[in-house]
Amino acid sequence: MQPNSALTCPVADAPRSTLSRIAGEGAEGRSPEAGEGSVLAVPGAAEVTAALDRDGYAILPRVLDPEQCRALTALYEDRAAFRSRVIMARHGFGEGEYKYLAYPLPPVVEGLRRSLYPLLAPVANRWHEQLRLEPDFPPTLDAYLARCHAAGQLRPTPLILKYGPGDYNCLHQDLYGELVFPLQATVLLSRPGEDFAGGEFLLVEQRPRRQSKGEVVPLAQGDAVIFPVNHRPVAGARGHYRVTMRHGVSRLRTGTRFTLGVIFHDAA
Repeated sequence: MQPNSALTCPVADAPRSTLSRIAGEGAEGRSPEAGEGSVLAVPGAAEVTAALDRDGYAILPRVLDPEQCRALTALYEDRAAFRSRVIMARHGFGEGEYKYLAYPLPPVVEGLRRSLYPLLAPVANRWHEQLRLEPDFPPTLDAYLARCHAAGQLRPTPLILKYGPGDYNCLHQDLYGELVFPLQATVLLSRPGEDFAGGEFLLVEQRPRRQSKGEVVPLAQGDAVIFPVNHRPVAGARGHYRVTMRHGVSRLRTGTRFTLGVIFHDAA
């Protein structure tokens, strides 16, 4: 396949992209594909961290522009770009389907993964400390993936999901092996109210000895939501305690909805 120009465009160079701030590319216009980059003093990092601690999720507006969203949606029909396809009803996951991207990832997806990881690694380490777990996430994506691969988790996990009328995604967690990075991201590629209706992104928090708490997360085309893979710490009267998180998608009423999932641990 000849690469689509929108797919080869570095994420940090997208017009008015939130990732151009988060990646911290500097005056030389350094692309996230060139390396990991630091998140020190990056505008927006403090706000993202505060939202994750307060709400359990953070929205990053316009991490992808409309052209990039359209290009990733069109990529869904290219079999060579993916390593596997899952029909959700066959496994009791819901209705709809998704495909796991193959290595090498499209540059726009690779750029997102590399830009977001160094922003989230400090949060992941602090959350593990608060949950009395070992804080063991290195500062670079390459170092973390090397650990995954050494543990036999070799298969890429970024994926594109497709929903049609009546489709939905049951509440679940994206766990693919012993090594789990505790945060992930989903980017909405379609236009709510134009390309589809319904299909809201759902987060449910299961709190100890309490009823579960659900939330609908509103997203526009190109927006990303960052959220926990399986657990997050919540401050209580006796320190932090663990809550279990699951995510899903409500039933689509009309149209077609595409999303990109960015998971940082690879699969066994």
